[in-house]
Amino acid sequence: MRLPRRILTLHTAPGRRASSAPAGVVNFVPACSTTDLHSLELLQDFVTRARRLFVITGAGLSTESGIPDYRSEGVGLYARTDRRPMQHAEFVRSAKSRQRYWARNFVGWPQFSSHQPNSAHKALQRWEERGKLHWLVTQNVDALHSKAGQKGLTELHGCAHRVMCLGCGGISARAELQKRFLALNPDWSAQAGGVAPDGDVFIEDEQVLHFRVPPCEACGGILKPEVTFFGDSVNKATVQFVHDRLAESDAVLVVGSSLQVYSGYRFLLAAGDRKMPVAILNIGPTRADHLAELKVSGRCGEIPTDNRQHTDCLSGLAGSI
Repeated sequence: MRLPRRILTLHTAPGRRASSAPAGVVNFVPACSTTDLHSLELLQDFVTRARRLFVITGAGLSTESGIPDYRSEGVGLYARTDRRPMQHAEFVRSAKSRQRYWARNFVGWPQFSSHQPNSAHKALQRWEERGKLHWLVTQNVDALHSKAGQKGLTELHGCAHRVMCLGCGGISARAELQKRFLALNPDWSAQAGGVAPDGDVFIEDEQVLHFRVPPCEACGGILKPEVTFFGDSVNKATVQFVHDRLAESDAVLVVGSSLQVYSGYRFLLAAGDRKMPVAILNIGPTRADHLAELKVSGRCGEIPTDNRQHTDCLSGLAGSI
């Protein structure tokens, strides 16, 4: 499968189209232009030609489920606040940092864990059911692909719905840890601000002084979300596993990621070395645009198919392959 390289920017139409996402959810989706039927057809043609499609997804896929990303202009975490995500080294070395992190995570967990897959997540799962999608790699930690029923899935940066012990390596459910937090802190409460992409919320430091954090039940060790914090690296075995799945594939589709983080970008470099065709669907530029044969600059969820109605780009494709 080989297509002539083309960069496709979606046509701008007057005004902003109404969102198909639930009320309040679209707040985290950056502004973007609308598209036309031709761009959808080009992307559909790319997917149709692929027999073993490798898909890599990022935060842009989950913004329409109500989860913000980090970098989007105007609506991402970096644009809205001066907060930065927890660093791995800080979490490991500082008990106060862990207390602050877990207190904020405790407050944000009920909302974060309630988010549901959107139509794009479900469309990708249907591609898998029909044998089109060979493997999916997500950089997200929100478990929405799993909730959608995706089976051939690697959560590259882990999953916030799991907790690991830094002592014994044991894995447990984040929902169970929430029960332990409640038991240890029956009278504790805090006023929280905005939510972050990993489920963190903003709480003033003085509010967390009396929050109690339990140790691992098995060994008494330090508990940490089973996610790759900034400053840490992805497990080498996981990286090799993904490279092996890429080698089995015949085309690559990027959905909702700027690929600014090397842990995901490395697989596009590998695809380039293998001369694999690459298509990208994302709002705005990405680090791998120069590797793409087809670049559609638009949102994952809402792209019109004609002048009368809207449909999800990925959902529309799912119905045609």
